[in-house]
Amino acid sequence: MAEFRRSSFASRHLDPGSRMGEILFGLIMTLTFTLAADIVIQEEGRAGAREMLIGILGCNLAWGIIDGVLYVLGQVFDRGRIRRIGFQVRQATSDDEARRMVADELDETLQPMAGESALRNFYDSIVERVRSAPPAPNPVRREDVMGGLAAGWLVFACSFPAVLPFLFLDDPHVALRVSNAILIALLFFVGWRAALHTLVKPWLAGLTFMLAGILLVALAIPLGG
Repeated sequence: MAEFRRSSFASRHLDPGSRMGEILFGLIMTLTFTLAADIVIQEEGRAGAREMLIGILGCNLAWGIIDGVLYVLGQVFDRGRIRRIGFQVRQATSDDEARRMVADELDETLQPMAGESALRNFYDSIVERVRSAPPAPNPVRREDVMGGLAAGWLVFACSFPAVLPFLFLDDPHVALRVSNAILIALLFFVGWRAALHTLVKPWLAGLTFMLAGILLVALAIPLGG
């Protein structure tokens, strides 16, 4: 899949975790749609398959737009939260209080990688830097918009593998089964590739993603998802 290449648009604007989440969301939503459409295809044949394809593309496009907007809002919110911490550090009455505010934010991430004295020096440097720099504005940035476009594109692109079998196979029932198989295989593939960023065995991650995706679809369909 092109989105996994380092030179791809999504790779330039989204971190691996964000890409993985968007792709999983798109695949699971598409698989839910295709599995739930089985009855429609049985009753209406090619006409039902055509309606399903339009529905898949429209649904993923709509949710891609929604997801992209939410990504932009999330980025602005995260920076706003950091700005608030910076404001509190400037208002702190002592160095210890300011350092504790920074530690509350970073300890969970940094403690496994550095000792107490190193962290203390690092946090002191952060406090000094924050106090010496004026608060920066927090507008929507170009990278926010590009990341939102990348997130939306990944969700929408996940509908393409589900559509392809219907373009090449005349029997809509066979095309639907092939479409479902492709989506399930892609769930495994996403897990396999995601494991390359961790210490998890790729086959185990792939199997876990695939089974988790199928389980989520099985839960979503009865609930009207």
